[in-house]
Amino acid sequence: MQPPSFQGGRPRFDIADIVRAHGEALARETPLTLAQRRVVSAIASCRTAALGGHLDLCCSCGHVHPSYNSCRNRHCPKCQALAQERWIVARQARVLPVRHFHVVFTLSSELRRLGQWAPKLIFTTLFRAASETLLELGRSRLHANIGVTAVLHTWTRDLRFHPHVHCIVTAGGLAEAGDRWVSSDKQYLFPVEVMGTLLRGKVMQMLHTLRASRAFDGFDDFRPPDGFDRLMRQLARSKWVVYAKKPFCRADHVLRYLGRYTHRVGLSNSRLVDVTENTVTFRTKDGQTVTLSPIEFLGRFLQHVLPPSFVKIRHFGLLAGAHVDGKLEQARQLLAPQDTPSSTNASPSTDELSWESLLRALNGKDVWRCPVCGAHVVRQILPPLSRAPPRSIG
Repeated sequence: MQPPSFQGGRPRFDIADIVRAHGEALARETPLTLAQRRVVSAIASCRTAALGGHLDLCCSCGHVHPSYNSCRNRHCPKCQALAQERWIVARQARVLPVRHFHVVFTLSSELRRLGQWAPKLIFTTLFRAASETLLELGRSRLHANIGVTAVLHTWTRDLRFHPHVHCIVTAGGLAEAGDRWVSSDKQYLFPVEVMGTLLRGKVMQMLHTLRASRAFDGFDDFRPPDGFDRLMRQLARSKWVVYAKKPFCRADHVLRYLGRYTHRVGLSNSRLVDVTENTVTFRTKDGQTVTLSPIEFLGRFLQHVLPPSFVKIRHFGLLAGAHVDGKLEQARQLLAPQDTPSSTNASPSTDELSWESLLRALNGKDVWRCPVCGAHVVRQILPPLSRAPPRSIG
């Protein structure tokens, strides 16, 4: 089966078409949470007349081009490019001009059922345990306060449930006295075995605390008297996986690399290989593909909808919000003399953060110019539902 062709720079297939064609059937067959139903509605209406938009009119050649508004839902595969670019611009003032490591902390497979039952509790526990592990090792081994940006992902390449946290970590930190920058080893941050052991212990301790507060009342696996203790024994015997990559040397590379993770959804439209009334085929890894029924595909996609208001990008240590004007600025002043590329501290202007400017930075497209003759266009606002939505598959 051939990869999808692209038309006008866009993938041939669209998850929104699958949602519009099979979303109602999915809702009849599978109980959906309120958050999942809202995602289905948002993706189905994204960039259609349902949300309104505008009409670009070229007074020179007469070309007319309608553009519909995006849903801006964080789970929509079509709404993340500009959000990602905005995030990168906003973070430029905080990135430190040092090497950074990429460390991945994965939730033990024994906890996946509990994670699906109480996602907010378990995801928060994973964030806390991962960040505390890194910060504690920074203090004990470097005697310094390091900086961490962590991003939660919950999927594998074939859309199965697999919670893990990607952490971008400074290769060193501000000394406890605040008078110097302490660099880590150039090739590794901390031993992965030590990080895995610490992570396991911290997660288990936090689970005991949650259980004592009756947070797991109603979870079927814990109804037997020994259910929780049996799970704890399994966790104690398991080896927790922590993965670390070699460091990045340039601060600007760190932002671009991290941007790929911060606003990624379970599956992008570009990975769709073929879509029919009965099957959805998408690429996984190493040239492999997976084929599912549309209902199973949507079910896998929607299991990665995060709890409402859940923050999936978090900053710890030097990069925590509380340290922006304190320890982070101290570290920046200490690092300033180093001959290392750093980002600008200037705050981005409103114009730089406009969607037109960001789109131009991403693909060079000037939305105020006619794509046919290059003349200036006049924009006319389209109210919602003034035009029919794009045709669904089938």
